[in-house]
Amino acid sequence: MQDIYQQRNTWKFILAIVGAIILVITLFYSNYLAKNLEENELKNAALFKEAIVFLQQNKDFNADVGLHDFIVNNFALPVIIRDDVDSLSAFNFPEDQINNQAFLRQKVEDFLASGQKPLMGSGYSKELYFFNSRLLDYIRYFPLLQIFLVGSFVALGYFLFNSSKKAEQNRVWAGMAKETAHQLGTPISAIMGWVSHLKDNHPQNQEIQEITLELEKDVERLNLVADRFSKIGSAPELHPRDLTLLMRDVVEYMKRRASRQTIFYVEFQESNKFISDVNTHLFEWVVENLLRNALDAMDGKGKISVTFYHEDDFNCIDITDTGKGIPTSKFKTIFNPGYSTKTRGWGLGLSLAKRIVEEYHKGKIFVKASKADQGTTFCIKLHKTKRLAIPA
Repeated sequence: MQDIYQQRNTWKFILAIVGAIILVITLFYSNYLAKNLEENELKNAALFKEAIVFLQQNKDFNADVGLHDFIVNNFALPVIIRDDVDSLSAFNFPEDQINNQAFLRQKVEDFLASGQKPLMGSGYSKELYFFNSRLLDYIRYFPLLQIFLVGSFVALGYFLFNSSKKAEQNRVWAGMAKETAHQLGTPISAIMGWVSHLKDNHPQNQEIQEITLELEKDVERLNLVADRFSKIGSAPELHPRDLTLLMRDVVEYMKRRASRQTIFYVEFQESNKFISDVNTHLFEWVVENLLRNALDAMDGKGKISVTFYHEDDFNCIDITDTGKGIPTSKFKTIFNPGYSTKTRGWGLGLSLAKRIVEEYHKGKIFVKASKADQGTTFCIKLHKTKRLAIPA
């Protein structure tokens, strides 16, 4: 299952590269268009200047007011003309700004500040200031607009795709969990019958009685597992519970089924209260899953520490093992459905644990720290309960 997520990351990387290439090509092409348009506008500006100079220097044409107005009115670029007495006149600017001398002088100052020089002709005393057309500005800003639109479209598509995919996965996991709970019912009932048969037929055999007692506990645990699976997909009931008591019960259960070379250590201060609203069966499932993964990571030999502490409005639980560790790049991937480093198993344990903690209990679960061959620390954060009464 790891290959699936590696391939997914590879495809994401490839798509990101392709998207970047498309954007780069767009930027270069837009800049190419803008540069060519700017060159054409400079040529048009030079022709406009020559036309004005020609009209001024040739009296016959200069007297033709209609020709002068035709040239000025059909020139598309914004232009400001400064005459001999430092008066400014403008064309192709907004009508309310054409006669605004303060506005025109500010435009001239901006023009000169940008390093450009006004056009002047031989024997022509007026200065001509030309400005880019709106089309050129639109082309220059087009790549930014395109990036925004494409980015928004991709983000929306990603959100909708993830939401749809997540909803589909939730339906699959819920259906699978309920079917598993249903299938467990028959063998559990049969095991209960055989345990009862052994217990009733060997009342004097102390060893068998001890074995059947442990078997009854395991059957009870299987019933809890089936009950947990049956609750997947439906909103569980939450009640205020002392997390230290729940944790000690789970640790004791796992301790009896772990290697004698495994040391369990639970640390908390009796004076501190760690009360949160939880569903007991589902929360115990999360803890069991983390402890079982820790035992697998240590190959049955090492130390598992459980530490309680407060952080703002959260009750926090750190579960630390001395196992193989998890690569930093896998801190989030391990919670994906189907991810597993084991040759057997579906890789659903941590995925369901994350769902139970974050969706059902509105808490947090994450890898807090990990080092190769030194161990891993998982952290669970649950909101402190605001209710004081704790059911027995």
